Amino acid sequence: MIDGRSGAIRSIPRGGALALTACGLAAALHLNAANAAPLEVRDIQVQSRHTFSYTCANSKTFKVTYLNAANGQSFALVPVEGRKLLFVGVIAASGVRYVAERYTWWTKGPGADLYDVTSDASPKPVLSGCATIMR
Repeated sequence: MIDGRSGAIRSIPRGGALALTACGLAAALHLNAANAAPLEVRDIQVQSRHTFSYTCANSKTFKVTYLNAANGQSFALVPVEGRKLLFVGVIAASGVRYVAERYTWWTKGPGADLYDVTSDASPKPVLSGCATIMR
């Protein structure tokens, strides 16, 4: 689930459902992003979608979209190295933690950090001090 930050709730248009395997999900997401079509995966019904702008300590700015499904799953679309990756929400001791490939996107309140978990036994963030841009 997305944490308590405020944001507009928009519904995802229905139709054109995709039948995907777990391996094909990232490829389909990339194709949908390129075509600006909404992502829809059969058996996962998205209830809410929130998009937030972030700025980080290194002045990098980008948008992250959070998707919350009817079955309790949560996802985040995070741009990493020029690609949008689909991160899946996992258990965290505090905040909300999302994982994709070798990366972890960890949010705590309005702040977030991006880690490359293959970089070290105790990885340091590759993007740190990221904060939601409030308008």
